[in-house]
Amino acid sequence: MTEVTEPRLVVGALIRDARDRIFVQRRSAGRRLFPECWDVVGGAVEEGETLLDALARETAEETGWRLRRVLARVAHEEWTASGVRHIESDYVVEVDGDLSSPALEQGKHTEFAWIAAGEISLLDENAQRSGSTFIKDVVAAAHTWLAEASGKSRSAL
Repeated sequence: MTEVTEPRLVVGALIRDARDRIFVQRRSAGRRLFPECWDVVGGAVEEGETLLDALARETAEETGWRLRRVLARVAHEEWTASGVRHIESDYVVEVDGDLSSPALEQGKHTEFAWIAAGEISLLDENAQRSGSTFIKDVVAAAHTWLAEASGKSRSAL
């Protein structure tokens, strides 16, 4: 009989700054999944946590910043890695803290960048390294949402 395991719930924080850029960080070479790829802040939801609790915890652990507010969920996708199904929800968020100086998790992330809508091609290297465009796609979805939200707020004036 084949063992059926529940999918792992995962969250991603598409952290925006005042210029509507999205924060990404590079995974270290020693990471089991997606080594040296650009990634958004996030990770697995722990037992007893809500998605938003996990989002706040992962934001603090990976950057030292504090989750201020969630603006929108821009992706809800299923993917498989190492035989494990993951269901990922990605949110555009705002945080409190010094955005010029994230406290990257030692040994897990090596550098960071802020990606403007016109700079998404930086994330093309993920496809070369891992064959995946997932991070580029969710960052693009965040920028699309931000552009639409900005247009709505201007037209409401």
